[in-house]
Amino acid sequence: MASSVVFKSFTGLRHSSQEHPKVLHSHTNPISSFSYRRFRITATAIGGGPAGGSAAETLAKGGIETYLIERKLDNCKPCGGAIPLCMVGEFDLPLDIIDRRVTKMKMISPSNVAVDIGRTLKPHEYIGMVRREVLDAYLRERASTNGAKVINGLFLKMDIPKKGSENINSPYVLHYTEYDGKKGGTGERKTLEVDVVIGADGANSRVAKSIDAGDYDYAIAFQERIKIPSDKMVYYENLAEMYVGDDVSPDFYGWVFPKCDHVAVGTGTVTHKGDIKKFQLATRNRARDKILGGKIIRVEAHPIPEHPRPRRLSGRVALVGDAAGYVTKCSGEGIYFAAKSGRMCAEAIVEGSENGKRMVDESDLRKYFEKWDKTYWPTYKVLDVLQKVFYRSNPAREAFVEMCADEYVQKMTFDSYLYKRVVPGNPLEDLKLAVNTIGSLVRANALRREMDKLSA
Repeated sequence: MASSVVFKSFTGLRHSSQEHPKVLHSHTNPISSFSYRRFRITATAIGGGPAGGSAAETLAKGGIETYLIERKLDNCKPCGGAIPLCMVGEFDLPLDIIDRRVTKMKMISPSNVAVDIGRTLKPHEYIGMVRREVLDAYLRERASTNGAKVINGLFLKMDIPKKGSENINSPYVLHYTEYDGKKGGTGERKTLEVDVVIGADGANSRVAKSIDAGDYDYAIAFQERIKIPSDKMVYYENLAEMYVGDDVSPDFYGWVFPKCDHVAVGTGTVTHKGDIKKFQLATRNRARDKILGGKIIRVEAHPIPEHPRPRRLSGRVALVGDAAGYVTKCSGEGIYFAAKSGRMCAEAIVEGSENGKRMVDESDLRKYFEKWDKTYWPTYKVLDVLQKVFYRSNPAREAFVEMCADEYVQKMTFDSYLYKRVVPGNPLEDLKLAVNTIGSLVRANALRREMDKLSA
């Protein structure tokens, strides 16, 4: 009778896996794997990039039993790799994982007019350049050190609890293939029960599909890592280049970003994905004199979301990073926003669960989205407008590059980018900037009309 009472008192509560991991094989009786201990909620971050790594670390530190599932632990995502200065301090990143400290940039127009950017930077300010395989591995390792269990596995699907009050606290069952080297390349099918799921599995998120999060427009990013002669690498020691023009992309830009011992040359597009290799060739051609003699050592391609998904939350499942669509227009920045959203989501779970001691629900996770949208939605909208105004034609891009030469524009841009905060402007300078911008656009439209006449 006493044992019956004990069993009932733990009905609906699942064990803490400090002694008994809550991984269920197909032949395992779930009941027999329960360990009747003090209740502690479990959470899984699916995806091991900046979003998943940051989420897992925060969850583990906050008393949540944490798992992180990542298929490619050596993944080299095609990514420019730029991070703002504030991320170094905010996420306590060691300086040795930063390949380059960029203090100068060149913005290069369709007619190859180059504008030097960076004159307003203070001596200690820079844009960090990282390799994703290095940054991602560091964040995962730190999560593991803090107690998260990192699983080398491919997430397949998720069984969602049925609706109804009797199932309100039922677990999500994750199906995945684990790769531990014992089964060769095929891996072993396993399942895992968890209370909360954070989808950090990128633009092609299977977690997003599981909750019917909806589709979004996406860009294709294509990048080549090119090892160039050491004398040419000196030129890119602390310099990054951005190229705009119909030749390199009809709706984005091409880039040359310095890494530890090579440069990353790439471009992207939403509207003309089938022509991405043509745009990449044009980007290489625009930079050819500076990368002459280089050897391509890696080719990478990956989708990048263009706007947030229609649905980012369902029950106890939340999306973060690229899976949620958190990449800015115009600049294509995503690393900081991925890490930040992963941390903010995890913080909401830790707070709502009182450090893992009580079950959370959708209202707890919704606090993360409310805070996120309030903080960053204006940034996304402003950059969306800039892209629509200045990336629509070559004359408009010429006006954009011309505008970038203004020191006030550079200061406002860098202050906002480096510290991820809205910087109050000078009313007189703002008025001057507005007049100059209108003048640049007028000249751009006049030039466009003349070019249309010539091509008619």
